[in-house]
Amino acid sequence: MDRLKSTWKKAGSLFEPGGRLTRFYPLYEMVDSFIYSPSKTTEGSVHLRHNRDLKAVMVKVAIGLLPCVFMSCYNTGLQANMALENLGQGIAGWRGDLFSLLGLRADTSSFVSNFFHGLLYFLPLYLVTQMAGGLCEVVFAVVRKHEINEGFLVTGLLYPLTLPPNLPLWQAAVGIIFGVVIGKEIFGGTGKNFLNPALTARAFIYFSYPADLSGDMVWTAVDGYTMATPLGIGALGGLESIKENYSWWDAFLGTIPGSLGETSTLACLLGAFVLLVTKVASWRIMVSVLLGMVSLSLLFNIVDSETNPLFSLTPGWHLVVGGFAFGAVFMATDPVSGSMTLKGQYIYGALIGVMSVLIRVLNPAFPEGVMLAILFANCFAPLIDYGVVQFHTRKRQLRSS
Repeated sequence: MDRLKSTWKKAGSLFEPGGRLTRFYPLYEMVDSFIYSPSKTTEGSVHLRHNRDLKAVMVKVAIGLLPCVFMSCYNTGLQANMALENLGQGIAGWRGDLFSLLGLRADTSSFVSNFFHGLLYFLPLYLVTQMAGGLCEVVFAVVRKHEINEGFLVTGLLYPLTLPPNLPLWQAAVGIIFGVVIGKEIFGGTGKNFLNPALTARAFIYFSYPADLSGDMVWTAVDGYTMATPLGIGALGGLESIKENYSWWDAFLGTIPGSLGETSTLACLLGAFVLLVTKVASWRIMVSVLLGMVSLSLLFNIVDSETNPLFSLTPGWHLVVGGFAFGAVFMATDPVSGSMTLKGQYIYGALIGVMSVLIRVLNPAFPEGVMLAILFANCFAPLIDYGVVQFHTRKRQLRSS
């Protein structure tokens, strides 16, 4: 290993200023910092040193996402196998050929069959996302001559988890390209974007190709099989209609139709535990998102409505259906696009919680409101922080006068 490292470091001279491959130094630096610890050190006495760098933060977020990745594979395969059993069909296409080669079949009672079937949907979306979005990152880094950081590794994992399993791969590629270029790179890259790139990519797909990201047909990875999400059912018949089709525990565990990684609240809570223990995410944002959701949903429960069935959806059900838990844990806590001041994080989180319920309940055409609520709060995060700073400034001026 030492010899390999020595050879790799010597090859670095080709990429240093004056070398034949200077233009591609960002590519060398990306691989070097990913495999080995950066050799550069900060000099002088005016810098704050910390052993936690961007790579360490991104790795911890990726670890926190593993339960959601696991459940995305298992539940996607479970829903698809259930649909195939109801239709009396086997797995079609190249996935079916691969299953036959391995001696597997669509069997809901088999953990291996469920997990492997779902993996064959998640993996292509993940690989396409990494290739398309990663290429954009590399192009911008080479042109601007700056380092390629590890920020996209998390964006490239978050984005496919927000998508339905059978979304066309070309649409997934177009979405992530938009999210990286328009949502991040044109503002200067990682650390300078005011919108969450993964949600920007998903929002672009939703508004550009709404038929593939909404409705009944998109939530089960089987052609010709209709199955609505709990929120879609609730928009038509309210809470009682949801209970007729799914139990609260089904929704909590994640064995319901939905986007790849958003169905399991349990997996999201495990991820939240990792992020909070490692101090990567803000507990203030998570708690205030929850409190904002609970407050407004309870108000709607009290007011009730004869024409809007979603008024009856209780806080417990708001938590476990749709992408609320996933958004509160992984999207709202993005340190770049979220609020940075401590008091501002409470306001920012509460705004997301309130807006999520508001969009879900009052907009029957779009029963899932977490994505838009977070993007809306992203736009107001700088203003919230500015207001908090100004408040403290005036408070100190009054004390000193």
